[in-house]
Amino acid sequence: MAYTQASNKAVQRYNKKVYDDLRIRVKKGNGDRIKTHAAQMGESINAFVTRAIDETIERDNKTADK
Repeated sequence: MAYTQASNKAVQRYNKKVYDDLRIRVKKGNGDRIKTHAAQMGESINAFVTRAIDETIERDNKTADK
């Protein structure tokens, strides 16, 4: 399937509507570490980072409730 300029713009509009775009920076070497771990877990980098954030927020909320 060939992507046209119109379909590309439609995808960009959809992504802007549905997703928040966050950029992170990590120290040199940590990027490879994150990529490797995500691959070992069978996840994309995005899925791994999202899971890590969700689990940390949940843990922090439990700690704050004590």
